[in-house]
Amino acid sequence: QMVTRTICIVSHHPPTPLFTFSAPNSTFMFLQVTYLTHACMELQLGGKKMIFDPWLTGPAFARGWWLLHESPADSMERLCMADLIYISHMHSDHLSYPTLKSLSATRPDVPIYVGLSIYIQVQLTNINVVPFGIWQNALLECPSPVVISLRFMILKDEVHPEMDTCIIVEYKGHMILNTVDCTRPNHGRLPHNVDLMMSDFAGGASGFPMTFSGGKYTESWKADFIKNERKELMNYKAQLVKSLQPKIYCPFASYFVEAHPSDRYIKETNTKNNADELNALIKKSAPGITTWTPKPGAVLDLALALMSPSRYDSITDPPSGTNIYKDSWDFDLYVDELNRAITAEIFKHKSWIQFYYIWAGFKNYNLVVRVIETDEDFIPIDNGYNYLVDFMDLSFPTQRPTREHPYEEIKNRIGVIRYVVKNGLLWDDLYIGFQNCLSREPDVYHHRFWNHFQTELPVAGPDWDLFLQQVSSYQRSAEPQGIQTESGSASTLF
Repeated sequence: QMVTRTICIVSHHPPTPLFTFSAPNSTFMFLQVTYLTHACMELQLGGKKMIFDPWLTGPAFARGWWLLHESPADSMERLCMADLIYISHMHSDHLSYPTLKSLSATRPDVPIYVGLSIYIQVQLTNINVVPFGIWQNALLECPSPVVISLRFMILKDEVHPEMDTCIIVEYKGHMILNTVDCTRPNHGRLPHNVDLMMSDFAGGASGFPMTFSGGKYTESWKADFIKNERKELMNYKAQLVKSLQPKIYCPFASYFVEAHPSDRYIKETNTKNNADELNALIKKSAPGITTWTPKPGAVLDLALALMSPSRYDSITDPPSGTNIYKDSWDFDLYVDELNRAITAEIFKHKSWIQFYYIWAGFKNYNLVVRVIETDEDFIPIDNGYNYLVDFMDLSFPTQRPTREHPYEEIKNRIGVIRYVVKNGLLWDDLYIGFQNCLSREPDVYHHRFWNHFQTELPVAGPDWDLFLQQVSSYQRSAEPQGIQTESGSASTLF
């Protein structure tokens, strides 16, 4: 039976300095942290329940990421009973559509708090965008006079301010810092000596360099790059934890696996940092910090742990015999949904290409891109689209222009690219989800291009109903020249 809770959120500006906290008060304190899976933590704060970044079911980034850990059987029920949900950013391992779709069917009015505006294509009616750096006071009820026992503050990342956020939660003077995926949260201005700090740690959350080919991208170069990058990340995380001196540190938000059989190469190549190795490194350089490698369903009783970090009963692991790692993922259910986009009406008309890129709104940049639809193994499909886009003037030439220009070739699995196009989704599903294969001349990262297609596409998707009406009015079967396809045929908008 659903229990309805009343919650009141009161904003108030932070004191000076920014991180001034109440004196810790452990009297009658009930503060437990339960790890569910990946970046999803449940905080029991007295009589209130707060949940971070619920990804409990289905894949992330189209079909590229799958949950490594088997979340507790009652995870969705726990989510539906939450008083507050914090979603750190729009990446689908944090903003999980399969999870939120299930949530909306049971409790569409659950309070969700974000620091950046997000677009959720499910029926959730209580999404709250709160300003950065301002305490939000959360009360189970609103008595008079107001007694503040729980508050939280959302902060932005310096490196990716348009994307990543992190959160500080204070309960009765006890602090929890969750930096999530932030590279440099809040410009490095973070509280020291918090009671619990958690962060990502593993690396591997990008298609680079595994999905690149040509030039220097040999298997040995990739292996060396990945090894060195992971080592640098491990050392950075250990140094950050040491500098902030939390009482307890927990590595999380990195427990995913490239489980689909078609991504075996990625899984074998994209090695990741190990949580236990990071914790050992932290213990070596900062022996006073307690570390916790979580298992799904494990509970950290922070009240007990703070009394004595060595207390064996402060952490309750799941029962013996509990399945920690997932061994099945319902691949067909989710891949079939993506592949249904292949036969969508819009793709019967070559002019979708120009309509889509005009909608995307990226131009006046000297870059030519060839986009190729492929099968599972990134082999071009005979009847798939193969076209050029010149982003200098947003034209669709049949040949590369004669002027000097950078060039990228992007091969995409047909089901994923068509699903992304049809629904106006960000290209993270392709790039971070390992659903494309890339080469480029010269070997230069075009930040403006990728940032636009990964973070700046219009909120409202393409109006394909309008497109089909326009195609019909111009006699769909007689589209003249303009866009080269793999077969050599061409079309303009109509």
